[in-house]
Amino acid sequence: MVFVVRADLERLGSGIFQALGIPPEEADDCGQILVAADARGIKSHGLARIKRYADGITAGLIKGGVVPRVLHETPCSLVLDAEGAMGLSLSKRAMERVIAKAQEQGMALCSVRNSNHFGIAGFYAEMAARRDMIGIAMTNTAALGVPAFARKAMFGTNPIAFAAPGLGGTLFSLDMATTTVPRGKIEVYQRAGKELPPGWAVGSNGLTTLDPLSLLDDLLHQRGGGLLPLGGAGETLGGHKGYGLAVLVDIMCALTSGGVFGEAVRDSELTSARVCHCFMAIRLDILRPPEEFKRDLSRMLHDLRSLEPAEGADRVYYPGLKEQEAEALSNRRGVPLEEGLWQHIKTLAESLGVAIPSVTG
Repeated sequence: MVFVVRADLERLGSGIFQALGIPPEEADDCGQILVAADARGIKSHGLARIKRYADGITAGLIKGGVVPRVLHETPCSLVLDAEGAMGLSLSKRAMERVIAKAQEQGMALCSVRNSNHFGIAGFYAEMAARRDMIGIAMTNTAALGVPAFARKAMFGTNPIAFAAPGLGGTLFSLDMATTTVPRGKIEVYQRAGKELPPGWAVGSNGLTTLDPLSLLDDLLHQRGGGLLPLGGAGETLGGHKGYGLAVLVDIMCALTSGGVFGEAVRDSELTSARVCHCFMAIRLDILRPPEEFKRDLSRMLHDLRSLEPAEGADRVYYPGLKEQEAEALSNRRGVPLEEGLWQHIKTLAESLGVAIPSVTG
């Protein structure tokens, strides 16, 4: 591993995007959001994805400087056509508009179609949570998930993020794929040359596969097989529930915006699919005094983390705690990156004439 000062790494990410033609303010957003994933230990959604963004920009499939088209707007809602905009920056700005509407109306929702990969969903939900609101963010993705009892992918990893504030900056922050794992984790195993754990994915025959390379290739060309829904195969461990959650995300993101859903959402050789998002914010004070809510949430989280751990476990976590602790550590010692990924980023940066920061370890 190497460690890079967070601000330096954000500038590097922004510099790469600017060199690719993305306007500076949007490029800053992109660097900030991708590095946030690495700082939190979410390696599947950090700078490891930067080449895929670069390929999409070069091919003209991801565009900077786009003003999204407003399809419908009310005081508490907004529907946008992103028209191929950079999903990271577009989503940050969409959530900012949702928060502004919620400040006026108490709650607000925005759905977006024709966008691109937006990084970690939790980033946007937490934007609202830090403003004394409950934040929710979702996105559909290319068809990667196999419905219960099927053998063909018909929905994406379709993540859901939910964030709520406690006292002193404490956050409950749930950010989860509705498949057993996101595709990025399959890519992590493929880069490491490791077999997949049983129960993550099935091949074109609907049976367990352990080969990440063949799985990724089959998914790209829609030959069958894919990731299992949260809960795994069938109904015994609740796979039908993960399946239902994935379809819920498609409804909230695609059907509310008039975008694409299901198997029609497809990746290409060069870039990720055009996708749909949904963002929501609910002001705490339309329900009860915010300080009372935050006090009770903090007590709830304290109770959870104070539980006696199971035999063989070190401690009990609440959703978001591991990521928050990893981020605090990254802020102190530098953001950790695998050596191979760092070399890849350096090569891309050098080819674009972008200055490379020093590493701290």
